[in-house]
Amino acid sequence: MTGLEEFYEILKDPVDYGRKLKGESRRKIVGYFCSYTPEEIIYAAGAHPFRLFGTGEAIHLADAHFQAYCCSLVRGALEGALAGRLEFLDGAIFPHTCDSIQRLSDVWRMNVKGLFHLDVVLPVKLDTESAKTYMSDVLRKFTCDVESRLNITIGKEVMQDAVRVFNRIRGYLGRLYEVKSTYPGIISGSDLHSIIKASMIMDRDRLLEILPGIVTELEREKGPGDETVGKRLVMAGGICNHPDIYRIIEEAGGVVVGDDFCTGSRYFEGTTEIKDDPVAAIAERYMARPPCPAKHTGLFTRADHLVDIVWEKKAQGVVFFFLKFCDPHAFDYPYLKEALDRKGIPSIMLEVEDQLPSEGQLQTRFETFIEML
Repeated sequence: MTGLEEFYEILKDPVDYGRKLKGESRRKIVGYFCSYTPEEIIYAAGAHPFRLFGTGEAIHLADAHFQAYCCSLVRGALEGALAGRLEFLDGAIFPHTCDSIQRLSDVWRMNVKGLFHLDVVLPVKLDTESAKTYMSDVLRKFTCDVESRLNITIGKEVMQDAVRVFNRIRGYLGRLYEVKSTYPGIISGSDLHSIIKASMIMDRDRLLEILPGIVTELEREKGPGDETVGKRLVMAGGICNHPDIYRIIEEAGGVVVGDDFCTGSRYFEGTTEIKDDPVAAIAERYMARPPCPAKHTGLFTRADHLVDIVWEKKAQGVVFFFLKFCDPHAFDYPYLKEALDRKGIPSIMLEVEDQLPSEGQLQTRFETFIEML
């Protein structure tokens, strides 16, 4: 498929890509850790939003600041900064979501020098009018902070253009998911995940040059239907930098047709309206999009959303994939599993660190689960 190689090349060494992008484009590079980061505002300021996924290197320096039971995403990100591998960044954005990211913000501020640091203290409860007002106010403050750090003024039209860019990106990613769900064999899970993940790193203008062609090519080709591929599965959980588990699932007789991941559907779901007040429109999207477990919109919202994904994608089971020591997702899991059990939807749970268990062990677990479906 045309263009896939570029996505894989970026993911092979995101840091090297960031360095090259900065040198070629002369733009400021702003790192961020969570899909609740308002990328449109960073982009409108003429900077490049660059998602940080931790490190594949051994962690030593970060252990002086975090306990061993802190999640590997947070420890890995700090390790990269302390080791000097993130020197191409001009700033870093920390949305207040889980406790670990909030503490990372504090440690980063005190120990990582040479780049600006901004917190985005978003509301936790998202189902009230006061939360909506507060969300808008936080994003307005964030806009002012970005303007101050980058010595720029963001006009309304520029912000609206940025909203259009990210609406287009999210729209194309959503269409990719739809094609994958309808024709599961048309693109591998590994390829789809690589596109989604690389889209959070690469030059967004370049992304919009190649993404439409990939979507159009897939929609034109169609592909094998349900009967030729395998048991339909939905993945859910909190892995931001998860390894290539899709190939193992497919070899075991399954196919992933949907997900509830921060680096999956939660990243691109929802459209920002083009309004006279673009910052308020961005806030409205964050209020309305499916929440992560660090946010609250109702007692059963996340469970209902997961069940809806299963029904919509005609899935036969759910794979929960969690990072060890991720408290929000760990607390969420029992009630999500209970909701699936009530609907008669089978599920399996995997908890991993940076490295997966042996491939043979995973293969056996998936084969057993898939045979049960």
